[in-house]
Amino acid sequence: MNAAIEISKLDKSFGNCKALNHVDLTIQEGEMVALIGASGSGKSTLLRHIAGFIAADAGEITLMGDVVQRDGRLAKNIRALRANIGFVFQQFNLVGRLTVITNVMTGLLYRTSLWRSLMMRFSIADRQQALEALTAVGIEQKAWLRATTLSGGQQQRAAIARCLVQGAKVILADEPIASLDPESSRNVMELLAKMNRERGCTVVVSLHQVDFALKYCVRTVALHQGCVVYDGPSAALTPQMLSELYGAAVEELFAKFDCEPATKIPAANAAYPLLAS
Repeated sequence: MNAAIEISKLDKSFGNCKALNHVDLTIQEGEMVALIGASGSGKSTLLRHIAGFIAADAGEITLMGDVVQRDGRLAKNIRALRANIGFVFQQFNLVGRLTVITNVMTGLLYRTSLWRSLMMRFSIADRQQALEALTAVGIEQKAWLRATTLSGGQQQRAAIARCLVQGAKVILADEPIASLDPESSRNVMELLAKMNRERGCTVVVSLHQVDFALKYCVRTVALHQGCVVYDGPSAALTPQMLSELYGAAVEELFAKFDCEPATKIPAANAAYPLLAS
């Protein structure tokens, strides 16, 4: 199995605050990994470094063998590399005044000509692909509504549909269920798991909720004060272990601990029929 993401000795400080401290991490192609930790542990910062949104102070990140950043400098071809990365934001990152289908089609901008990008003009084939993605996430009936009319859970589904049309090989989801109700949270996690299972996407999802990490991710990486303090099977995480890792902050990490642990995720076996890249 090949590595999708390799991180070596990554350091990042904001003023006197050490956000990432000598992080070493390898994630294999096709894995679905939970990234957990209390607020300020470095989860979002790590994901944004992997996506090449910000440069570290030191260290190296590679994506499927290509250097994303090294020793404080982003790769010159970082825009091309980002075409393989789908990023799901906590606050959805949709343009409210645009229709849902137009928001989804922005996932195609990396391969759209400059004038079409500036004019937000898309082909009939682009629209068909976006409709198929919206159907895959169950909100095709919302395609022509403004994004602001959708519920939080529906907006997050639209954001995932955007990753589908992009054909991203790596999905980075930064607290995608933090502002959602329990049912919407389950729906979003099911969609991420489906992308991992059926399309073979590598998924890294940061979570506050340990119960969701247990249910959907075979492997969990725990961060504390910018350091990796646990990297192993989600099933091995217990309240006692989390208390040892996080102390008083453990209350923030889980409200209940009664989910069945995730089992081994089968290899990709059937891509969405008309969305294969």
